[in-house]
Amino acid sequence: MITPVPRPPETPCVLTTQDTGVPPNILGYIPEASLWQNAPLERRFIDRFMTTTAVHTNSTSSTASDAARILALLTGELGVRSSQIASAIELLDGGATVPFIARYRKEATGGLDDTVLRNLEVRLLYVREMEGRRSAILESIEQQGKLSPELQKEIEAADTKQRLEDLYAPYKPKRRTRAQIAREAGLEPLADAIVDDVSCDPAVLALDYLNAEASINDAKAALDGARDILAERYAENADLLADLRDHLWNTGLLYSKVVEGKENDGDNFRDWFDFQEPLRTLPSHRVLALLRGRQQGALDLRLGLKPELEQLTPHPCVVRIAQALKTGADFSLEATPRARWLAEVCRWTWRVKLLTAFETELIGRLRDEAEQEAIRVFAANLKDLLLAAPAGPKAVMGLDPGIRTGVKVAIIDPTGKVLDTATIYPFEPRRDREGSINTLAALATRHNVELAAIGNGTASRETEKLVIDLLEKFPALSFTRVIVSEAGASVYSASELAAMEFPDLDVSLRGAVSIARRLQDPLAELVKIEPKAIGVGQYQHDVNQRELARSLDAVIEDCVNAVGVDVNTASAPLLTRVSGLNTTLAKNIVAWRDANGAFPNRKALMKVARFGDKAFEQAAGFLRIANGDNPLDASSVHPEAYPVVQRILGKINADARQIMGQQGALKGVSPSDFTDERFGLPTVKDIFTELEKPGRDPRPEFKTAQFKEGVNSLNDLHVGMVLEGVITNVANFGAFVDIGVHQDGLVHISALADKFVKDPRDVVRVGQTVKVKVQEVDVARKRVGLTMRLDDDSAPQRRGNGPSGRTAQSTRQSGKPPADNGLGAMAAAFAKLNK
Repeated sequence: MITPVPRPPETPCVLTTQDTGVPPNILGYIPEASLWQNAPLERRFIDRFMTTTAVHTNSTSSTASDAARILALLTGELGVRSSQIASAIELLDGGATVPFIARYRKEATGGLDDTVLRNLEVRLLYVREMEGRRSAILESIEQQGKLSPELQKEIEAADTKQRLEDLYAPYKPKRRTRAQIAREAGLEPLADAIVDDVSCDPAVLALDYLNAEASINDAKAALDGARDILAERYAENADLLADLRDHLWNTGLLYSKVVEGKENDGDNFRDWFDFQEPLRTLPSHRVLALLRGRQQGALDLRLGLKPELEQLTPHPCVVRIAQALKTGADFSLEATPRARWLAEVCRWTWRVKLLTAFETELIGRLRDEAEQEAIRVFAANLKDLLLAAPAGPKAVMGLDPGIRTGVKVAIIDPTGKVLDTATIYPFEPRRDREGSINTLAALATRHNVELAAIGNGTASRETEKLVIDLLEKFPALSFTRVIVSEAGASVYSASELAAMEFPDLDVSLRGAVSIARRLQDPLAELVKIEPKAIGVGQYQHDVNQRELARSLDAVIEDCVNAVGVDVNTASAPLLTRVSGLNTTLAKNIVAWRDANGAFPNRKALMKVARFGDKAFEQAAGFLRIANGDNPLDASSVHPEAYPVVQRILGKINADARQIMGQQGALKGVSPSDFTDERFGLPTVKDIFTELEKPGRDPRPEFKTAQFKEGVNSLNDLHVGMVLEGVITNVANFGAFVDIGVHQDGLVHISALADKFVKDPRDVVRVGQTVKVKVQEVDVARKRVGLTMRLDDDSAPQRRGNGPSGRTAQSTRQSGKPPADNGLGAMAAAFAKLNK
C-alpha cells in the first residue's frame, strides 16, 4: 500500500562543489542539461518542475533552467545539499506533511528537521512566485521587441522580486506620465543631446525644439520636458535604485512627529512624538507601534538621513545620483550651464521621483520585517504554551471565577469527560461563602478531585482564597490548586464547536470545563481555540493575518504530531491537526469510534470512511492506540517499519511486550544490522529509541507555581518583594509574569539575567515558573516592573544622565533613547504590548 521513497545517492550532487551543496555563482548559475546525468533526484525535480510550477504560478513557460535556478537558490539559502532539497520538494509536492517528512523520511531528505522543512515550504512558495513573475516579465519585454541578450541575462540572474521589478520598470506599461508627454512633444532628442554634448548650452539647444502644437513655446518649457524625460530614465535605472536602496537602509533614519492637534488624542504614542532611530536598529515591536500611531492619525512618519546630513546642499542622495550615473553634474557656483542643469535634473530625480517612492518602499520593508518578527514571536510563544507540561489523566475541578455572576464549577474525570457542574456565589452580592465551600467540598469528595484549576481572570485570587479555606475546613481533601490562564476560554465557550460538544451545557459553564481540561492536557484543549485568542503575541491584530494564520497552523501541526494523539480519546479538533488528516476525516474517525467502540489496532483505521492509503501513510505513525492488539501501535514506530521491528525481535528472540520500555533490552544489538534499501540507519536508530521509551512525551514534567498568600492585588505589592510567578507572554523587549495580582508584571530584557540577552526566549519560555523581585509599582497605571536578577537593588540602578533612570544596559539593548516618563523601561515596554 505504501510506496517506498528512494534513498538519495551516496555520491555528491553534481551541482555542488562543496559538502554544503552550494553551487558556484548561485545567482547566475544555470547548469547545462548534461551536468544532471548522474543526479537522479535533481533530474526528476527538473522533469517535474514545469507542471508543478505551472500549477503554483499559472505560468506556462517554465524551463529546465528555471528549475535549476530554483534548486540552486534554495540550496544556497538553506545551506544543505541539492539532493536533500529536491527530495523534500518532491515529497511536499506529493502531499506529504512536514511532520511526516521530518520523522519518517529522514533517509530521503538526509535528516532535514521540521524547522528547515518549514523554511523550505515558505521559500519554495516565494521562489515559485518569483519564477512565474520572471517568466511573465521576459515574455512582456520580448513582445515589445526590446529583450536583448544582456537584459535577459540580468533578468535571469535576479535573485529577488524587487530586483526583477527594478529591471522591468523601464518596460512596464504605465499611465501617461510627464515624461511620456514630453517624448510625444519630440523632446527626447533634446535630452539625449544635452547628455551627449559636454560643451553645449542647454538653453540654446532647447530653442531648436520648440513646438507650439504641444505648448512648448519657450526654452524653459522644452528644458522642463527634457528634465522629466531624464528624471524618469534615471529613476528606472536598476543599478542606481539598488545602490540608493542599500545606502538608505544602512544609513537612513525613521523620523516620527506628532500630527498637529493630536497631542491629546494620541497620548498612547507620546514616546514617539519627537523620535528618530536608524532603520536598521528599529526593533519589530517599535515599528509596529509607530505604524499603529500613523494609522490612528497621531504620528507622521518620514524617511531621512542624520539631521546634519539633511541640512547639506546639495542633499547627499542627490550627489550619490550624480556620481553613480556619471552625468557630469556640477553643484558648484562656477559650473557650466550644462553641468548646472544636469545637477538640477539630479535634484528633481531625488525630490520628485525617488524620495517618496523610497519612503513608501522602505517603511513597507520595515513593516514586512516587523510583521515577520512579530509572527515569529507569536509562533514561538504558542509552541511553548501548547507544549506546556500536562497534569495528566487526573480528576480536575475547573473554577471559572466571577463576582456578581458567580463562580462556575465543572468536574471532569481523567479522560476529560464532564461529571458534574455547579455555580456558587461566595462574593457580592449574595456572599454565600459558607454554602459555596460546602458545595465545593461535596463535589470534590464525590468525584475524588485531585487538582483544582482556577482561571486567572477577575476574582481569581479571591477564588483561590476560597479554595484555601475549603482545604483548611476539610483537611481530608488533599487536591492541589493551580492558577490557569483562561485566555480564550470565553471564545471557546461561545463557539460552534463548544455548542456541538456540550449542547445541553450552559455557555457560562463551558468555560470552567475548558479551564479544567487545559490543566489536564493543554495541547488537546487549546487546539480548539482560535490561536489569536490565546493572547501570547505582540501586535497580532496589526500583522498580515493570512501569514499569521499559516504560521500558527504550522506550529499547532508540529506540536500535535510531536506529542502524538490517542485515537481512541482525541477530539475531532485535535485529530484534524494530525498529519494527513482533515476536518472530514477527523469527524469520520470520531463517528466510527462512537458507532463501533475503540480502535483495536491501527489497521482498523482503514475501515473509516474516506481513510485511504495516503491518509494512512501520513497519519498512522502519529495516531496511538494504548492497550490495543499490537503494542507497537502505542508507539511512534510507523506501521511501514513493523517488519524491521520483527527482525530485531527475531534477533534477540523476544516479544515486543517484553522489551518495550525496558532500558538496555537492546544492549549488544547494533542498529546497522537491520538497515536495508528502504530503511536506513536514522530510521532504525529511531526505532531502537522508541522501543526503549515508547510513546515518550516531549513535554516537561508538570510543576506548579505557588503564589504568595496575602498578595492579591497591586496594593499588596512593595518594592523589594520576592515572588514566584508564571511566564505568560514573551516579547522582544522582555517577559510578562503572572504573580497573582490580576495584572502581569514586566521583566525588561535587561533584567532577565546577569548576562547580555539578545532574545528573551533564550532565557524564559511561556508557562515557565520563575522567581522575580518587585522593582517598580504604578498602581494608577496598573503596571509592575520586575527583575529576575534577585541580587539587584530594590530600585533600578541609575547610570548616566538619562531622565528615566534606565540602566545603561537597558538603553543599550533596546536601541531607543530613554523616554522621560518617570518609569523608564517598564512604562515604555508596557506601551508596546498588544495583548
